[in-house]
Amino acid sequence: MEAIILNEYGAADNLQLADLEKPQIKKDEVLVKVKAISINPVDVKSRAHDWILSWLFGEERPVILGWDISGVVVEKGTEVSDLVIGDEVFGMVNFFGKGNAYAEYVAVPANQLALKPTNVSHEEAAGATLAASTAYQALVNVAKIKRGDRVLIHAASGGVGHFAVQLARYFGAYVIGTSSAKNKEFLLSLGVDEHIDYTGEGIAAIGEKVDIVIDTIAGDTLYKSIEVVRNGGIIVTLVSHDIPPSILEKAKEHGVNVEFMMVASSGETMKEIASLLYKGVVKSSIHKVFPFREMSKAHAEVETNRVVGKVIVTL
Repeated sequence: MEAIILNEYGAADNLQLADLEKPQIKKDEVLVKVKAISINPVDVKSRAHDWILSWLFGEERPVILGWDISGVVVEKGTEVSDLVIGDEVFGMVNFFGKGNAYAEYVAVPANQLALKPTNVSHEEAAGATLAASTAYQALVNVAKIKRGDRVLIHAASGGVGHFAVQLARYFGAYVIGTSSAKNKEFLLSLGVDEHIDYTGEGIAAIGEKVDIVIDTIAGDTLYKSIEVVRNGGIIVTLVSHDIPPSILEKAKEHGVNVEFMMVASSGETMKEIASLLYKGVVKSSIHKVFPFREMSKAHAEVETNRVVGKVIVTL
């Protein structure tokens, strides 16, 4: 099978095409013939930084990056009962670990997958895996979102952000999204009630305080966000588990809870997202699509930090 391998960290050109044996599946796994892959910022950071690559893979080289797939089941393990050969499925594979998604065939634990909705393309399904799971778990599992909450979403036009906007709207929240002015209309089309241009006055323009903040930026943005959260509210930060003491101290003074969350592979989350995709409640916005052999170009596109929605690679 064709796969994209990485022998050492560095530039996008370090991603190389290789011919490898198809993976062997375990009793609880299925083999998926991949149709589409979603590229996330974590893919790019893992490729570019030695410490992340080593954290994930140790000394193993070469490695296969990637976690987000949509495709077709072509083999199933003896303990798999809820999927059959020919099923179209999508999911986030073994995150945060070895997903090995940049390949024609991927071995996946069956309990991390959901059936792809029939009204959604493989490209759209692949886009709604890690990013949509992150938004869902942050809002539902951590922040415990409820109808009437005021929710501030940073980088709302990005991968996680554009799903968080749609999900928060679905759960009945008042949604405030930050982005540059050029993405205002896009966010309004997703259902934000209020747009904040981060290049202008920024979140200082927010009047009534918010209940929930979804932080995808950290740093000064996280620090300033504390001031716009009500006493008893929560900031879910998705960027770094090492929250600076200055931020924790300020949050305590304001009665604000700051929690780091890392998304985890979950078939239950994927099934919830599949249902929302089928109903049209949530949609993947596809920024650009690249062929498999142009994986390095897909990485370079994500590195521009100007992606609206998702970058997809197809096989």
